[in-house]
Amino acid sequence: MQLITVVSARARSTTGSLRLWRKSGECWVGVDGPWTAHLGRNGVSEAKREGDKTTPAGAFGIQPVMYGVGPNPRVRYRYHRIVCGDWWVEDTRSPFYNRFHHVRCGMKPPFRITSEDMSRSPISYRYLAVIDYNTHPIAPGRGSGIFLHVSASGGPTLGCASLTRAQLVTVLPWLDPAASPQIVIGTAATIRDY
Repeated sequence: MQLITVVSARARSTTGSLRLWRKSGECWVGVDGPWTAHLGRNGVSEAKREGDKTTPAGAFGIQPVMYGVGPNPRVRYRYHRIVCGDWWVEDTRSPFYNRFHHVRCGMKPPFRITSEDMSRSPISYRYLAVIDYNTHPIAPGRGSGIFLHVSASGGPTLGCASLTRAQLVTVLPWLDPAASPQIVIGTAATIRDY
């Protein structure tokens, strides 16, 4: 089994310490890190809502497809190269909410434009993994598009977790779907609760 931990000092912190772990027998062994991960502008929250600019706290899987505008960085997951017309749907009224959706390039999507045009974020979305948050079942308004992606600004995100490009290119190929990777995000006081 593989584990990514992201530990922030407090719930309002916009950074956390990210480490990679693997299970060896009954013990967790550190593999890499710690690295500074940038988190939501309003910190982390167990009660994440759409647009609240918090990163969800809890234990989550990694979705089975990774994405990026760049070429596949040798990930072990299926990889989709982002092109014009690729969207992550944030429209809470859409049947595609919190899912990837492609429309023909230049066509108006069948959901509100507040959704994320993934091809317009060439730095942040150079490479990304989708954190399996609010997916089983999808609850409209609970938050969407929670990614582990490249840090474009070196500052807080709108709710994702981000690393430098070099760090992310270390993390993504390391993740093995056969090892059922999990990402656990929380504060120093709550991380062990998940």
